[in-house]
Formats: sequence, structure tokens, C-alpha cells
Amino acid sequence: MDRRALLRGTVIGAGAAVFGGSLMRGAAYAAPAQKGPGPYGALQAADANGIMLPSGFTSRIVARSGQQVGSTGYTWHPAPDGGACFADGSGWIYVSNSETTPGGAGSITFNSSGQITGARRILSNTRNNCAGGSTPWNTWLSCEEVSGGYVFETDPKGVNAAVRRDAMGRFKHEAAAADPVRKVVYLTEDESDGCLYRFIPNTWGNLSAGTLQVLKAGTATSGSFTWANVPDPDGSPTTTRSQVSGAKRFSGGEGCHYANDTVWFTTKGDNRLWQLNLSNNTYELAYDDSLVSGGGAPLTGVDNVTGASSGDLFVAEDGGNMEICIITPDDVVAPFLRITGQSSSEVTGPAFSPDGKRLYFSSQRGTTGSSSGGITYEVTGPFRA
Repeated sequence: MDRRALLRGTVIGAGAAVFGGSLMRGAAYAAPAQKGPGPYGALQAADANGIMLPSGFTSRIVARSGQQVGSTGYTWHPAPDGGACFADGSGWIYVSNSETTPGGAGSITFNSSGQITGARRILSNTRNNCAGGSTPWNTWLSCEEVSGGYVFETDPKGVNAAVRRDAMGRFKHEAAAADPVRKVVYLTEDESDGCLYRFIPNTWGNLSAGTLQVLKAGTATSGSFTWANVPDPDGSPTTTRSQVSGAKRFSGGEGCHYANDTVWFTTKGDNRLWQLNLSNNTYELAYDDSLVSGGGAPLTGVDNVTGASSGDLFVAEDGGNMEICIITPDDVVAPFLRITGQSSSEVTGPAFSPDGKRLYFSSQRGTTGSSSGGITYEVTGPFRA
């Protein structure tokens, strides 16, 4: 059974149910995804850009760190990391963080044909901007991956000045995912004993004030959860993750994605993809490399995650085989692409253009293994709807 389709259509009951052929414990939980053939077929030989792709897909390089983006006159930032796409008239904008100090973020504008028509700096003078997330009102939340780090709300077009959103808490921020149904923003924390948070703005669409909460749950890999207020979002002198008894610990929170009453987020310390079922306040493992049967887990070094309209998840690797792997709605995981010759890098910033026909991502350190060697790519092909 298609787990994500079921989640879209029903509220899961407390009794046992069959998911993907497995009768699970107590409540209805799906077995973590297993390796299998991907929907696009096997990877072909590397192309001229060193990218291995399924048949029918092509790649191009759209930016290199330290070099001018197209004919725009703008120099692309070092260590490109988290990213997102935004509609812009008949075209779109791709936003990318810079995981250095000083860090920040930049963006590239494309017309309806995919040609580069502009690029600019949209955030400056920040620290280690790793991941982040988009909002329904078309801003980019750029997150500082440092102790006491902030979230900065930025304009992808670079017209409006970036704003620091103190109410979203000070901690080692990683990714953000907006939930327009519950009118909250979920936040991951990149600490070995980190937490998962949600921010409830006083007014949806305005992140200047609100309530920061932390997820509370047991120590198991599945169960029910609740939320509790963080007394002091400033995190000083007591860190945010240490303020609430019973807050659930996650080993190095990374990417975060919301769709269809579900939040998916990754933890790098244990190579897991977690799933929050918001319709019934339960959580479970969607993927765990140690639970892949038959040996040879296809996805390791889990990091940034995004989703397609098909319900497919795309998870980038920090290490591993330098792949972006796909996890299908029927819980099959397989490589979608592989970057060759760049083993000292990591794959970052996967994001689809608004029409779902182009996938953007970066190799943070490229062929040089240095933050100055980042490369940002675009893949075009027959992505399924």
C-alpha cells in the first residue's frame, strides 16, 4: 500500500494495520524503505560534467564558486549548501546558502526557457548558512549552523533587506519547513543530542513574534509525540534543547521537508529519515541504513531532503557515494544520480523548479575538496508528476 497516499486520505487508527505488506507494532507504522529498482532505471555512464544519470536525463553547470554566473557579473559564493526554488513570473529563482564564515546566500534567476537572466547576493555577514527552507509567502529562511545561530528571512529577488528572526530561537539551526495547514515552521538542530522544533507565529506570514516549541516523545523509533513550549528561545544561559524535560533527542538533525500532513527530516549521526504523521501525532522511521536488508544500503550520509509532486523524496548525501537517492511512495530507495570524481565533497541544496521539470543541487566543494570549488548543477528530464 502507498503509505503517503494513505496518509493523504485517512487518519491512521491506533489499531494494527498493514503497510507495505508489514503488520507493525501497536499502532500503524510502515516498515522503513528498502532498496529496489528506481522508477527511472539504472544510472548510465558519467556525462561530460561527471554526473551519472538515468537514461533520458541531462545535466548542466549553472554556477561555480568564485566565478561569474553566466553573463550577470555576479560572482557565485563559496560552499553552496541548502537551496530552494521560487516562481518568478514565467520563470523562477534558485536560492543557495553559503556555508562559510562570513556566509550568507545568493540567488539565480531563470526565464521560462531556463536561461540565466540574473544573479545577486541576498544575505551577507552571517555565519555558516547551511540549510533552511522556503515559506508560502515566497521568502527564504536561511539558517546559521553555529551554536547560538539565528534564522534570517531573505528576499529571493534581493529587493528587500534580510531580517533576523530572533523569535525562532538561537541554536545550531539546520533546516526549516513551513506547514501552511497548521501555520507553523518546523526546525531541525544539528547537534548530536539535538531536538526538533516548531515555531508558531502570532500571525501567519509574519515571523517577528511567536512561540517556539520542542517535540516530546519516548526513546523508541516510533510512537506518539506532543509539543512543549521552550521557556527561553534565546538559549542563554541554558540551551534550547536542555530546557524541556522529555524532549526527544535526534542525532544531528539535517534536512526537513513538509508535504501532505507529513514532515520528513534526516539525522546524519545514524543515517535515518524520520517521518512525523501530523494527522495523528505519531512518528516513525521512513529509512534507516542499518535496517536495509540484503546488505549494501543505497543511501548513506543522509543530508538535505526535498520532495516532488509525485510524492517521491530526493535525499542528498554528505559523503556516501555522492548521490541523490530517491525514496518512492511505496518505500523503495534507489540512487537517482551520482557525482563522480568529487569524493571530498557533499551533495547539497536539492530543489525542483516550480514546474517540476528541473532539479537543482550543488557539490559543495567540487573537484578541489575546498569551499572555493563549489559547483551548482541543473538536471532536466522526464520527472514523473
